[in-house]
Amino acid sequence: MPMMNPFEPLFLLLALVTLVTLVTAAVSALRGRWAQAGRILRRLGTGAAAYFAVVIAASILEPRRTYRVGDTQCFDDWCIAVVAAQRVDAPPAPLYEVSLRISNRARRVPMGEKGTVVYLTDARGRRYDPLPDPSAIPLDTMLQPGESLIVGRRFDVPIDAKGLGLIYTHENGFPIGWFIISEGGWFQKPPVVRLD
Repeated sequence: MPMMNPFEPLFLLLALVTLVTLVTAAVSALRGRWAQAGRILRRLGTGAAAYFAVVIAASILEPRRTYRVGDTQCFDDWCIAVVAAQRVDAPPAPLYEVSLRISNRARRVPMGEKGTVVYLTDARGRRYDPLPDPSAIPLDTMLQPGESLIVGRRFDVPIDAKGLGLIYTHENGFPIGWFIISEGGWFQKPPVVRLD
């Protein structure tokens, strides 16, 4: 399974350094050392600007990640993989059916992933959301350590759609990916699982 993105610990370290720097600047200001507090904050601002320039450049220059059926994508310890994808005859119109394995690779804590969505796209950039199915297992189901589930989604995709791919991403919620040098940055398209 994929390991943690090497830039995640860097982000955590920089967040800690930022917190310590802000506390140091506040203490300096409380002691009446306004010039020193200002210098500290200017250095912090310069460092933050440089970091965000790198994050934005990486999101522009990094090509879109492409996965194959069977490849696992993980967000922390919660993982998802396409295990099967096929057209099925389901009157009145054929559908595209995708089986996904969601899993928790954590060793001690239950894990779920809020805001997770999947949809299909084609070579023309059209988006196909899953058909509503009240009996479908939700993607944000809480999984126990080491547990995995197979969940299915059905999509109404025109017969002429070519170059199908499945997108797994987060919608709504706080965009933490904008602060970490990783897939899913500011200007980067989300990773795609090629289905045909």
